[in-house]
Amino acid sequence: MTMLSLLMYIILLIMIILIIIVNLFSKKSLMDREKSSPFECGFDPKSFSRTPFSLQFFLIAMIFLIFDIEISLIIPMVILLKISSLINFSILIMFFLFILILGLVHEWNQGALSWAK
Repeated sequence: MTMLSLLMYIILLIMIILIIIVNLFSKKSLMDREKSSPFECGFDPKSFSRTPFSLQFFLIAMIFLIFDIEISLIIPMVILLKISSLINFSILIMFFLFILILGLVHEWNQGALSWAK
């Protein structure tokens, strides 16, 4: 038996012992309905599963994701400033922000940002 296989068996034995210890000492409450049920965005999983979902909440979440991705695209542009000239960099930033603001104005005109209709 090689040293590597012996080490593998020791690690496997330690993992099994730790799993057994955790299962023995963990406090499980099988009688509590709230703790044993999965939490799904505030919806009761025991109720009817085809309840209507707020479309405005979904649109706001999508807009948040778009602006979140926009931040991850702006940060590498700072590195581009070191490589290119200031004029090229400012044209690129202005074009990028123009497209972003144009999308925001479109969403605003479509009514996706207004909660009260």
